[in-house]
Order: sequence, then structure tokens, then C-alpha cells
Amino acid sequence: MIITEFDRESIALKNQLTDLLALTWPKDYGETASEKVEELLTDNRIAVAALEDDQLIGFVGAIPQYAMTGWEMHPLVVSSTQRGNRIGARLVQYLEKEVASKGGLTIYLGTDDETNQTTLSEDDLFENPFEKIRQIKNKENHPFEFYEKQGYQIVGVLPDVNGWNKPDILMAKRVGKKVSESNTKQG
Repeated sequence: MIITEFDRESIALKNQLTDLLALTWPKDYGETASEKVEELLTDNRIAVAALEDDQLIGFVGAIPQYAMTGWEMHPLVVSSTQRGNRIGARLVQYLEKEVASKGGLTIYLGTDDETNQTTLSEDDLFENPFEKIRQIKNKENHPFEFYEKQGYQIVGVLPDVNGWNKPDILMAKRVGKKVSESNTKQG
């Protein structure tokens, strides 16, 4: 298995990504997956593939934000038959290096809790949100714990954005290095 920049010219890989998105998130991408793929592969974005024998088994993308110092990770997807093999972790590591090499300082993401997988879906998050974040529990294999293992931390929530008591959990990680003033001054 190799992790590499996505070949944006490959029709076969684009078709495989279209299928992977539609299979993984039929509600969100079922009928619009091919248009979404074209959006994910625009020149200003980062697109990374996990390949095994020329077959796409995973993908991660990133969208530049905040004058390219902040990047939104979107989406991270691994074939259901390949999950649990550290492919997602390897994709995220590759993405982090790419973002840092472009001057990015932070990668952030939103991971929805639409199906009551965490304790954040049990209460009104407009009341004491930071206390509820501190006490979060994973009830049904929500991906926030995967991101925590990669060094991301919960930095906030968007209450009710997916429906009543269905929050988006916001996570972020610093990937860039602070440049000291002495390094930026010219001789």
C-alpha cells in the first residue's frame, strides 16, 4: 500500500473516488458524488490517495482557509473493507506534512454526531458547552476518538447544526512551526 498525491488526471481514480464517497455516505454524496470529486480535486486543494495495486482504498483532502494558515480536512474516507489497518492514520500524517510544507499552521475538521454516538447529543450544548466537552464519552464508535489518537483535540462544538441535539464536533491540531523573529530578519 502506498500513500501519495492523488493523480488528478486519472479518470479511473476519479471514478473510484466517486464510488467510495457514494458508498460511504449515500445520503450526502449518492447522487452528487461525481460533482463533489471535481470540487475535491481543484488545484488549490490538497488531495491524497491510499492505493493498493492501483485501487483506491482511501482518500483525504484539505481546503485552504485563513490565507492558507488554516486548512479544513475534508473528507477522510477509507474503504469499509480496509478500516482498522492504519490507512486513515497514514493519510492524516501525509496530509499534515503537506499542509505544513505549504505554510499551514493548523488543520481543523468537523465530525458530526447525527446519530447519538456521543454524550454531546444528550444535552443542550448551549448550556455549559465546555463542561460537556470535557466530559464527552463515546457511546457508539464515533470517529472523534480516532482523531484524538492522531493528536487532534476538541476545540468546540456547533450545537444543533445537524438537527435538534445533533452537533458538529470541531477538532484541530497545530502542524506548523512558529518562526522566531531572529529567523525572519535578514542579515
